[in-house]
Amino acid sequence: MNRFAKRLALAAAFVVAGGAAFAEPIVGLWQTQEDDGAYAHVQIAPCGGNFCGTIVKTFRAGSEYASENIGKQLVRDMAAKGNGAYEGKVWRPSNNKVYMGKVAISGSNMKLSGCVAGGLICSKQDWKKIN
Repeated sequence: MNRFAKRLALAAAFVVAGGAAFAEPIVGLWQTQEDDGAYAHVQIAPCGGNFCGTIVKTFRAGSEYASENIGKQLVRDMAAKGNGAYEGKVWRPSNNKVYMGKVAISGSNMKLSGCVAGGLICSKQDWKKIN
């Protein structure tokens, strides 16, 4: 195989791999459940070989406000496990703790859970996909 054909095959492999990441149901803009009187819009996208979610907007009492958490990663290193399931880490801004996280997606609904102490203490949220 000549050098050009090898480069073309490598480029095609990257396009196919990148397209598969965007087909993942976790990718998109999600609205969190209200927590301590506030909620956020989180953009989830590929990061490394997994998925991460960054806070892009924050709301309190239905009005957008400029939280210090905008731009911070809420969902971290979520690995696809198949059938809409993911495992990674979740950061909770209200107590600044990072939890071992699990995600289950069905359509435009996400069930997100985070646990500490080996799964003894857990918190759950339901998120809705916006886009």
